[in-house]
Amino acid sequence: MKESVISGVGLGFRREIAESILTCEQGRPSFVEFAPENWMGLGGASRKVLDRVVERFPITCHGLSLSLGSPESLDWTFLRQLKAFFQEIPVHIYSEHLSYSKCDNAHLYDLLPIPFCEEAILHVAERIRQVQDFLGRQIAIENVSYYSSVRPEMDELSFLTAVLQESDCLLLLDVNNAYVNAFNHGYDAKGFIEKLPLHRVAYMHMAGHEQRFEDLIIDTHGNPIIDSVYALFEWTVGRLPRKVPVLLERDFNFDNFLQIQEELSALQKIVDKQWVRDEQSVYICC
Repeated sequence: MKESVISGVGLGFRREIAESILTCEQGRPSFVEFAPENWMGLGGASRKVLDRVVERFPITCHGLSLSLGSPESLDWTFLRQLKAFFQEIPVHIYSEHLSYSKCDNAHLYDLLPIPFCEEAILHVAERIRQVQDFLGRQIAIENVSYYSSVRPEMDELSFLTAVLQESDCLLLLDVNNAYVNAFNHGYDAKGFIEKLPLHRVAYMHMAGHEQRFEDLIIDTHGNPIIDSVYALFEWTVGRLPRKVPVLLERDFNFDNFLQIQEELSALQKIVDKQWVRDEQSVYICC
């Protein structure tokens, strides 16, 4: 993996907190992430906001529309628009979800799990290779949260590892998703993460969740990060072979921007502690 200009802890860019992000000096994120679908082809006031973002921050994009698990062909019209956007905007990392979100051109507005089976591995990996060849870049795929498995022939770890290897793509490791899935499906989050091909981790996500029942937690991206997820994150960071950027996701509950900045600071303290820069060492991130 080649060296990246992206480092430190970033924040998901949302219109509700756009001005707070763009104008903050203390506690500002190191970079921002947004869904390219929400900004491609826009003009007027929205384009002016995008221009300000690009001028002030390094950019990563986390997509919503590739639908890697869909049975039909890739949306080549969308991919051409995406490639043109990346030629215009300096996007340093592009990631997507290991899920599907449309079928027969019907958008489901949700990120649904892909069956953990050999047929799905080959199907998804081929689609990822096509996307990477067309865009001329490796993409990172995210381990998603899921609440029921669909006719599994293997566990999540085996499925995810096989997709990464077969497609030769990178991994966006979402620590909160690993925590949520481990809690809901009764396995050990550390054991799951430790057995992943950690040399493929290009990027990390952190977020909050909500416990709805004694045996169910939901990945919300709207709640503060809890202590046990911070602890899992710190444990994970200490096992990665290189420094990678970290993104704090927040999709709603924006009223207290100071609390969001405090989470950014807490994450930065963890990575600073774990990734102490040694003048004799060279750290490479994707």
